[in-house]
Amino acid sequence: MSIAQRERQQLVETMTAVGPEAPTLCGTWTVRDLAAHLVVRERRIDAAAGIMLKPFAGYLERVQAKVAGQPFPELLEQVRTGPPWWSPLRPVDALANLTEMFVHHEDVRRGSPGWMPREISQADEDKYWSLVSKMARRSYRKSPVTVVLESLDGKRAVVRSRPGDEVTLTGAPSELLLHSFGRDEVRIETTGEPDAVSTVLGLDRSV
Repeated sequence: MSIAQRERQQLVETMTAVGPEAPTLCGTWTVRDLAAHLVVRERRIDAAAGIMLKPFAGYLERVQAKVAGQPFPELLEQVRTGPPWWSPLRPVDALANLTEMFVHHEDVRRGSPGWMPREISQADEDKYWSLVSKMARRSYRKSPVTVVLESLDGKRAVVRSRPGDEVTLTGAPSELLLHSFGRDEVRIETTGEPDAVSTVLGLDRSV
């Protein structure tokens, strides 16, 4: 079972446990809304383009609202079973959904106060490091200062290089990955001049 498949199953378990109206880290979205997003992304190719392309955003919203109106158990079953055989995501599920399922699982887990980080295997953390050390270059592309990621075991990656100040973000690769995806509910430490740190933490890190 791939990391994406494992996270998918655990995501559905967590969604079931917290219920459809529980908050998430995805703005105003509830768990129901997030489940609908995942279903549309994998099963409504006609509308999924609106996730990335603004001209199609209105159509996406209408389709997603309709999907969200389905009974919650049906929504979760569609999330659990993943992309259908005809979906272009099906052959690349292990890769295309590697970060998607992990990040959205944590969106649900951390949507309410009192959350605690999960214990994640070293093998998974190594995989997340290989991802975040590359993709974070896009996440921090707007930073006016140098940004360095540092794992707890000392690996370092310069993801934005600029003259002057430098800010280092230190944490487990999974936490750094979440931060690079724009999440603030993370356990990381920062090093650098205070104003530079505030600037980096306040960046639009959407990818």
